[in-house]
Amino acid sequence: MTRTDGRARHLDAIAEVRAGDTPTKVGYPIRVRRAEVLRTAAVGAGLVRVTLGGPGTAGFEAHAPDEHVKLLFPDPEDGALRLPTQDGLMLRWPRPSPTSREYTVRRYDPGSGELDIDVAVHGGGLGARWARTVRPGAHVHVAGPPGGLIVPHVYDRYLLAGDLTALPAIARWLEELPRAAAGWAFIEVAGPAQRIDLAAPPGVAVRWLHPVGDLADAVRGVDIPAGLRTYVWVAGEAGAIRPLRAWVRDDLRLPRTDYDITGYWKRGVADFDDDHDHDHDHDH
Repeated sequence: MTRTDGRARHLDAIAEVRAGDTPTKVGYPIRVRRAEVLRTAAVGAGLVRVTLGGPGTAGFEAHAPDEHVKLLFPDPEDGALRLPTQDGLMLRWPRPSPTSREYTVRRYDPGSGELDIDVAVHGGGLGARWARTVRPGAHVHVAGPPGGLIVPHVYDRYLLAGDLTALPAIARWLEELPRAAAGWAFIEVAGPAQRIDLAAPPGVAVRWLHPVGDLADAVRGVDIPAGLRTYVWVAGEAGAIRPLRAWVRDDLRLPRTDYDITGYWKRGVADFDDDHDHDHDHDH
């Protein structure tokens, strides 16, 4: 039966994309939620996992490995918490904009309502300080996800690459790929202490790169056999991954639908918003 309710149409769209052969971004009905911090835990030396729950996370939408939410914080200048208001299936954002930071959805459990956000704490920014110091029982407002890039599992090879900020999305990618999937994952971290356990399919070779600095060169060294359809997903510091944009276009000659390259952050810029090679915005 075809769904007709506005809040369920996106589920039909997601199912249609997954049954096809072309990645497509699908929008979700977006909400702002008041969530409770249930616990925090270190994930390796570079990430802190903040687990959210309570009534506010019931019915959360989670469908794609790199979907993201905004965590909303009081203004650092005047202490005001400016929240968007619900406008049908969308949100109306106030001016000035709320103080926010954007993070990948690492995990959502519909049964328990638990939502995991893994925060990179390699710097001293607002989000990193919050993740380090927040205690169970505190509350935070969560906006999103606004949608997700749905990638059908029809590719012969998958190439995933990123730095510490991309590690939560890569970890989820590896968990959600079919166990028969094949390819490569390159993860650039500061040192061995930032490595974490990953549930990669046996056919996906995981390579940890440290110290930071050679991600683009390592990725461009991959020998992709001719005639294999390949999907490339890359995220990280905007300057470091820039060479890979030309590589996928000019050397691999991939169609626009077969890659997603996103600057999650830019050195020296707070709350960076990337204008990248796919219509899937993300910042850290």
